[in-house]
Amino acid sequence: MSTPSSLRQRAALCSLALLIVMIGIWQAATLPDPTPAGSKTGASAEAVEYAMLMGKTPETNNAGPTPAKVTGFPSPAQFASEAAKQLAHPFRDNGPNDKGFGIQMGYSLARVASGYALALLIALPSGFVIGMSRLAFMTFNPFIQVLKPISPLAWMPIALYTIKSSSASAVFVIFICSVWPMLINTVFGVAAVRRDWLNVARTLEVPPLRRAFTVILPAAAPTIVTGMRISMGIAWLVIVAAEMLVGGTGIGYFLWNEWNNLSLSNVLFSVLLIGLVGMVLDVLFAQLQRKVTYVD
Repeated sequence: MSTPSSLRQRAALCSLALLIVMIGIWQAATLPDPTPAGSKTGASAEAVEYAMLMGKTPETNNAGPTPAKVTGFPSPAQFASEAAKQLAHPFRDNGPNDKGFGIQMGYSLARVASGYALALLIALPSGFVIGMSRLAFMTFNPFIQVLKPISPLAWMPIALYTIKSSSASAVFVIFICSVWPMLINTVFGVAAVRRDWLNVARTLEVPPLRRAFTVILPAAAPTIVTGMRISMGIAWLVIVAAEMLVGGTGIGYFLWNEWNNLSLSNVLFSVLLIGLVGMVLDVLFAQLQRKVTYVD
């Protein structure tokens, strides 16, 4: 039977092999078209339009303006070259439209942290109150069920009109998308605490505040942290779209600006960076979740 260490090594090797296969498919998909230019006949207006969109002048064959070869999607080597340029100057600041990804990532993380902290301050106490009181649950549950399914980006026009600040509006959007998973999981975790434990605490005349911190919070902690983990994933997902809308700064704006500059290599670099940062955030919350989970 494989030990956990050997299993991790095998999984790492499988992941590496899968990555190599994916890069190989990517390389094969971006190879130049071997078809001779003279043999290409027929219309391809979409290819011409795409080449012009990507800032390229399509080559033509002898039959007319039909493109002989249209290239646009970067190969792995081209992507690596552009990524190296970005990594060489991550904190450059040459004006509004030429900031390094390090600066833009800092703006995004600051907005996520602000909106997430605000959601945490509201969701946890509210969740405790609602979870401990059947009356409070029945009172607030209809409002939660109505507001929870609304897309966070649907709040953006209202936020921009009322707050009148694009950066603060992005923080509000992060708050509104983060608060519901934390609130619902906190309510569920608090309500699911075993009645026996609460009865013992009452028998020992433990004060309500102390009971909340010494009995209810430890028992509900795994569920609460699960909600926090889900909320962080949603917050990081939403901030990119929000920054595309509000513009100015942030990794979402960086990605959209690179698309406007017709640099697909930098777009792919942005997508990869967003995924890596999201993975790191999720790993941090997974570590916290393991620390508060009790195993018999």
